Amino acid sequence: MAGIQRAVADTESYFPKRSGIDFYHTYKEDLALMKEMGLKAFRTSISWSRIFPNGDEEIPNEAGLKFYDDLINEIIKNGMEPILTMSHYDMPLHLVTEYGGFANRKVIDFFVHYARILLERYKGKVNYWIICNQVNLVPVVQFGSLGIYDDQTENMEELMYQAVHNQFVAGAKVVQLGKEIDPNVQLGTMVADGTFYPATCKPEDVVLTMKKNRMQYYFTDVQLRGKYPQFALRYFEENGITLPIQEDDLTILENNTMDFLAISYYYTRIVDSTKNTIAPFDGEQNPFLKPTPWEWRADPLGFYNCLSQYWDRYEVPLMIAENGLGAIDQVEADDSIHDEYRIEYLRQHIKQLKECVKDGVDVLAYLSWGPIDIVSSSSAEMSKRYGYIYVDLDDLGQGSGRRLKKDSFYWYQKVIETNGKKL
Repeated sequence: MAGIQRAVADTESYFPKRSGIDFYHTYKEDLALMKEMGLKAFRTSISWSRIFPNGDEEIPNEAGLKFYDDLINEIIKNGMEPILTMSHYDMPLHLVTEYGGFANRKVIDFFVHYARILLERYKGKVNYWIICNQVNLVPVVQFGSLGIYDDQTENMEELMYQAVHNQFVAGAKVVQLGKEIDPNVQLGTMVADGTFYPATCKPEDVVLTMKKNRMQYYFTDVQLRGKYPQFALRYFEENGITLPIQEDDLTILENNTMDFLAISYYYTRIVDSTKNTIAPFDGEQNPFLKPTPWEWRADPLGFYNCLSQYWDRYEVPLMIAENGLGAIDQVEADDSIHDEYRIEYLRQHIKQLKECVKDGVDVLAYLSWGPIDIVSSSSAEMSKRYGYIYVDLDDLGQGSGRRLKKDSFYWYQKVIETNGKKL
């Protein structure tokens, strides 16, 4: 809590995410560029705290909603399907400091009330909602996703899974509510793919890898199958973790499963039983994959593998919500940016996506991350760029803010134009 208070009080340091790329003021020009590129869908997120600054108000902030009215209309006007995320690492801070985030069941009702406002207001305009971004990316982003912080309790693992349970219940209640408001609306959950390979064929490596992968599937098992898998319940029991399950929670989860699974995919890692534990995302670099900036080692075949595993396990439509390469781009004297490395990364991943489609995988959408450079969530750097459109800002927010088309812009334009036939 002390760290939160210091950050809030700090008005002198530069926090890149507080400013971003000023999309709030430039969205019309940015969306026009995306229309020029040919995008058929555009994913963005609603800021929960812009609608309810404290999170526990009854009446929403109309000025915040008006911005999203205009943004969504502009997306549709430019021929793109709006795909919106309800919760994307920006829980109102008051819900963290006063309630303890999703560890407090009261936050379930606050979130459902927030969702009701969105679902009613944008009925018929927004047909696809991702309820929570990357629900499994804990404890990496437990503050952003769950609203819990490091010194909140002695047993942080238990608190984390308790908060996750409450988030599951909130999501199921939003599905129930959404279907009442609009039977045709599609509501999904989202995970950051954490599918591991065993380091060797040594049985210990294989079994630990299986167990780690299974604990990643636990998040989707609950939300897509509607019940807690026994392996997860065993893990909780053996590790002294008690879940705050109330009488009707399991019924709500069972009767309100998600319509689709959204996935972010960037890289893979391996598991060595002599070095790694069951802890989420505890793994090693794969020596058979080439290093990339920030050591997110590209693995197109891993993309095929993870999508196939999800499809075989659930047989629900899959949405690729994020996939891309964060890299350092060089602007030439003529303002051109030759990012062949990004083109090659995306080319190889789209090839594997096409293989999945041939296998019968139902792919709702492929949304690369991201169409325009933004501040990186993982590193808080502008220099870790993903976009087809370059934004002239550096890690300290210095620059003109100009938008420049990279070589990948024109390449992806052709990919869309040919529906993936020309890669």
